[in-house]
Amino acid sequence: MQCDGILHAATPGDAHGKADSRTTQSQAATWRNRLREAWTRVQHQSQTHADPEHGPRAETHRGVGTWHTSPKQPYLPTMSVLDRAILTTSQMSDKQLQASKNSSVTQVKWHKIVVMWFLTAIWILYFRISWTESTAPLPPAPRPANKSSGFFSRTLVNLTHLLYWPLTPRHKRDILASTSAKTSTYHLGGLTQTSYTLGGYLEAVLVARDHEGRPKTHGGDLFRAQLLGPSLHSGVLGDVRDLENGIYLLSFPLLWAGMAQVQVRLIHSSEAVEVLRRIWREEGATVDFTGYFRGPTGYEENMTCNTNPLLFGEKEDICYYKDEDSGELWYCAQPQTLSCDSLVGHSAGRYWKVTTPYEDALLAWNLTDQVLPQGIGPFHVSKKRNRKLVVRPEQPCYPGIPAPKPSGFYHGNVWYSLACSSRSFPTADSIVGCLAGRIVHMMGDSTLRQWWEYLRDTVPSLKPIDLHATYHSGPLMAVDTTMGIVLHWRTHSWPLRTLRTQGASLHSVVRELTGLAGGPHTVVVLGLGAHFPTFPPSIFVRRLAGIRAAVMVLLSRAPSTLVVIKLANTGYKSVYGSHWLILQVNRLLRVAFSDLRVAFVDAWEMTSSLALPDNIHPVKLIVSNEVDLLLSFICPT
Repeated sequence: MQCDGILHAATPGDAHGKADSRTTQSQAATWRNRLREAWTRVQHQSQTHADPEHGPRAETHRGVGTWHTSPKQPYLPTMSVLDRAILTTSQMSDKQLQASKNSSVTQVKWHKIVVMWFLTAIWILYFRISWTESTAPLPPAPRPANKSSGFFSRTLVNLTHLLYWPLTPRHKRDILASTSAKTSTYHLGGLTQTSYTLGGYLEAVLVARDHEGRPKTHGGDLFRAQLLGPSLHSGVLGDVRDLENGIYLLSFPLLWAGMAQVQVRLIHSSEAVEVLRRIWREEGATVDFTGYFRGPTGYEENMTCNTNPLLFGEKEDICYYKDEDSGELWYCAQPQTLSCDSLVGHSAGRYWKVTTPYEDALLAWNLTDQVLPQGIGPFHVSKKRNRKLVVRPEQPCYPGIPAPKPSGFYHGNVWYSLACSSRSFPTADSIVGCLAGRIVHMMGDSTLRQWWEYLRDTVPSLKPIDLHATYHSGPLMAVDTTMGIVLHWRTHSWPLRTLRTQGASLHSVVRELTGLAGGPHTVVVLGLGAHFPTFPPSIFVRRLAGIRAAVMVLLSRAPSTLVVIKLANTGYKSVYGSHWLILQVNRLLRVAFSDLRVAFVDAWEMTSSLALPDNIHPVKLIVSNEVDLLLSFICPT
């Protein structure tokens, strides 16, 4: 038995066991007194050599208070620690006790040397770590937890429900069995009326037929129904209800007094929609992109890039890139001689061939976006209480208002919102008066760049600043220093079909939103959708999840910030950007932001309500009305 650093038992032998039997009470008392004296002297020496920082307690922790059982000595459970020490040392002479004390003090000193060496090593290691940490760059500051995972998972689970569209039964590949605009008909749903009154509705029934005139027995066709007033420059998008049996119910609100007429167009047959659905859901992509890699000497290699590594050959090495703010991923084939870090540029690539000859025929121009024969002649809508227009909402335009259907209509080439009391800003002075003191950040595709261009061209005091960037991707900037107006536009990041541009200029929307402080003078406009129909819906859902989370954080730290969502507009009719695909994209946009305090500009309806040719980049008439609605949210009164 030993008490570490204080007392050591005699060398094991016969005397050890005899001492236990021959010790008398008087001898025990004598040795108890001598032991206490030795203990006092050793404790005094221990305190004299104690650690200057921690004092005697540190020494006690290292030795006095710690007992160890020696495997060579019996354990005596019925005796106290002090009694066992007395019995063990009862046969010691004064000389032996002195030697024991000298040995104890020596071991105490040795323990202290070891402990001091150990503490010194720890101090050196701590200094080295601290020095390294103080000189190394600090990691990014913590970011708010991404709350988008719930939205993303829920949306993926509900994707079938959110994007529901009637299925087309499989049949033999006969183009004549597809829906035809020439043979399909519509007629009034009730008795013929001699007059209609402002504020009412016109109902009609549409019967879809194939090219041989046979009625269709299933739904899924994409029709566009409009009520137009050509002489009044008026128009509104009608509602089309698919009964999924080849019959469609049409409904048109009567919003202006005067002449009106119905026009119905077959955008895509149900068979063509089935082609678009298959490609959108099953193909990983319908386009690719070019990444430009440059070495130190100026040598370049151009490689294919895309959103999914599975789109590359199995034997091809892949470079992957991750946006640290949004988590968005991008992939490029690895150059033969250059590193992945040498990616400097980006541009659109190729359009992939993803359709069969039969599918091409279904999507051909002569079967797409065709007007049905006139089924209802022009009719007159009479005034109501001497009013020429339906009573519009009195509430000003503010974020979070419910979206009615339809969202608005044109009259006299002016858009009237049915959700709020929208305003017109016909002059440069009216626009400047609204934007004074505000910073507007536009982030999105080229259809949103049209808004920036319209304001730049309409307001002479807005002077563009040359940022020496690629115009088609930005960033672009215009300022009015007198009125304190700053107008920004930049495109979203990959995927982006554009001319060659610097990769460093392609910022994710999440990155831009994260860097905004927000506030009552900050306006954020997001225009997404046109570049995503060439990829599966999960790609767009993932992008929306990140942007939604960033918008939530922005509105949380600066609730007075105005965030406006521009829905995607009509335009293309091909497999790479169809009217039907954009309709699905807008559904996802609505779901992503409908429960947040944001404003919507329904560019889909604004580009679908007049008798104008569809164009991915609408004419100035449409753009000016879109901007007026934006300004109505910025300056509601």
